[in-house]
Amino acid sequence: MSQDTIFALASGVGRSAVAIIRLSGLQVKTCLTGLIGMVPPPRSAVLKQLRSDDGPIDQALVLYFPGPHSFTGEDIAEFQVHGSPAVVSCLLSALSRFPDCRLAEAGEFSRRALSNGKMDLAHIEGLIDLIDSETQMQRKQALRQMQGYLSDTIAAWRRSLLQVMALVESQIDFSDEEDVSSVDLQQVVTRIQDLIASLQQALAQSDQGIRLREGLVIIVAGPPNAGKSSLVNYLAKKDVAIVSPIAGTTRDLIEVPLQLDGFPLTLIDTAGLRESYDPIEQEGVKRALSRAQQADLGLWLTAPDQHEHPPAGPDWILVRTKADLLPYADSDHLSLSLHTGVGLEDLLQRLKAEAARRFGSGDALVTRERQRQAIDAAVLSLFRALDRLKDGSSLELAAEDLRLAGRCLGSVIGVVGVEAMLDSLFAEFCIGK
Repeated sequence: MSQDTIFALASGVGRSAVAIIRLSGLQVKTCLTGLIGMVPPPRSAVLKQLRSDDGPIDQALVLYFPGPHSFTGEDIAEFQVHGSPAVVSCLLSALSRFPDCRLAEAGEFSRRALSNGKMDLAHIEGLIDLIDSETQMQRKQALRQMQGYLSDTIAAWRRSLLQVMALVESQIDFSDEEDVSSVDLQQVVTRIQDLIASLQQALAQSDQGIRLREGLVIIVAGPPNAGKSSLVNYLAKKDVAIVSPIAGTTRDLIEVPLQLDGFPLTLIDTAGLRESYDPIEQEGVKRALSRAQQADLGLWLTAPDQHEHPPAGPDWILVRTKADLLPYADSDHLSLSLHTGVGLEDLLQRLKAEAARRFGSGDALVTRERQRQAIDAAVLSLFRALDRLKDGSSLELAAEDLRLAGRCLGSVIGVVGVEAMLDSLFAEFCIGK
């Protein structure tokens, strides 16, 4: 890890009432002394004038957090200045002139927190998700991860696994000792089975956690002039798609993020599905069909005079639009009219129910595909160890399988085998975090 002292704007870019500049590293005290003539008492805000070689910069609240009791584990200082771009630029320029001080890279503050043992990888991922959260359910799930929900559970699983490993290793290393050779392998088998059950329970809810983090993708499809764009505009509560009686108006995919009772959704308006000789419209139809294959849920819209069937793809909700023109009720379809409002509340309730079924209550333990794959690999290793212990084929190989399971669980929280993915992970952060 670099020994440079890093600094960055930790608040939003642009004009604001207050801007926060954060720095971390060995030169923090030097920077404080150079800018305000003192090192403030720990965790106490002081109002000071910031000065550089060019003269006064601004009047600021200054805070000092000595390591190791700080976010990064290093000395940290924060300057709360007026949010003028000119003030921010001047302060960053002044900091860059101190020896061994440089602008931080994306996520570098958090990476130092990881390297210094202030956070583990699951905490870091929760922090990323908290910063990126757009709905209340996403916020709650991310906060649980950042506060150690997954980390604490992984630690408990690893403790249980270490106890099992110790029993198996004792059989290998001290099999000639009378008190050790009496270890009941059936007890070991039972404990492994209990651990597998706990891991599988977490995996069973992983789809919900991952889906909540990423959001539910709902494609709106159907033949031309079925009311797709009108419905998307209604659900988005703004005009995001052009509405026209001319068939083929929508050519490309239009993605609209929205919230529904705290559930994150992405609506995708598509080109009307029909045969066409227009190469641009053909491409729009091709994209619509391809996106339908990847969507989580689909709304298949048809007007009263249309009887096309949905293509292969997601679970479809069949919707008959322009219900005010329907001569009779259609029991196979959910009928609605944007003109009269009939059926719109029924559609919203259906979407909420579908989202709730897919997202669960928001308390899933596993929230990322990386975590799921690691836990799944641990389960496979435990099953192999279980088979070897049951048939007595090889305690040594069973012990190795248990060690592999331990490594898989350790990779979830960054104990082992994660260096290759750290660069891409921290690239998701903004510069000041």
